[in-house]
Amino acid sequence: MAKYRMVRTDFWKNPIVSEEMTPEDKYFYLYLLTNPHTTQIGIYQITKKQMAFDLGYSIESVHSLMERFISHHKLICYNPETRELAIKNWGKENLHKGGKPVMDCILSELKEVEDTSLITYVSETIQKPEIRSLYESFCEPENENDPYLDNECEEFYDTLLHRSTIRGQKEKENEKEKEKQQQKDFNPNIENHQDIENQSQNQKVKEIVEFWDNNGFGFSNVNGKQQLLSWLDDSSFLQPKDVLLKAMTIACANNKRKLNYVVGILKNWENESLLTVEEIDFYHENQKAVSKHKQITESFPAGRSIPSGFELNLTAGEE
Repeated sequence: MAKYRMVRTDFWKNPIVSEEMTPEDKYFYLYLLTNPHTTQIGIYQITKKQMAFDLGYSIESVHSLMERFISHHKLICYNPETRELAIKNWGKENLHKGGKPVMDCILSELKEVEDTSLITYVSETIQKPEIRSLYESFCEPENENDPYLDNECEEFYDTLLHRSTIRGQKEKENEKEKEKQQQKDFNPNIENHQDIENQSQNQKVKEIVEFWDNNGFGFSNVNGKQQLLSWLDDSSFLQPKDVLLKAMTIACANNKRKLNYVVGILKNWENESLLTVEEIDFYHENQKAVSKHKQITESFPAGRSIPSGFELNLTAGEE
């Protein structure tokens, strides 16, 4: 299939778009409909870090936009475990034509979906019977006791409270166990290495949380801690833990113990491509040196001042 996505002109006439969405919402929605990760079926894998990179936004901005589109606009659903995103009205707006090439493409892409509840979510707006029937053949049978049968993805995407109807999950877990056992047979020490890595990550989290709690950033501000800890995995820093601690130290020195101040420091460093503590220190030392040189230059103007009362006599000394 050709790699292009159509956006109809009546997109702008949709009451939700025209009346409820901010300019930033409209930009984000167009991105969700047309980015390179989209598929023919309206369900595709994408990470919030990739979204932030493509849009030029921070991770926090993507968090906020995803929450609005899931809980407020109710236009998308997201599974944080499989990193799969589904667009509610995709079938209504895009799946109007059938035919063997289209059906084959849809079939092959539906087979790749891990969370089948997303297939159900998209199928509800498909109007063409044969395409909707194909979607429904991949859906799990409904359970009357399922508390999530409101057909809306209202869960915030970074929680784990979503429908866990992941097709073939047990088989994949078994495959992972086999791979893990094969790796262990090949390298008996690999399990110890993994334990060491997990302990190291836990230690990093502990250090950051302890610094946060002990330096007045807000002991009960759990959301703030979680957003800050997301920089451990979703940043370009080569030493994320050390960089986070340094940013928090600077915030304390300036008596600005707030998450947005710390995040502002981190964003500035990323924008300057300062990825290690050493690079950050070197950069700030250079800034201080430049500032000091500028002050010295300004305090000593070039040339000598002319005394008051001086009169220029061009004929002096000629007699």
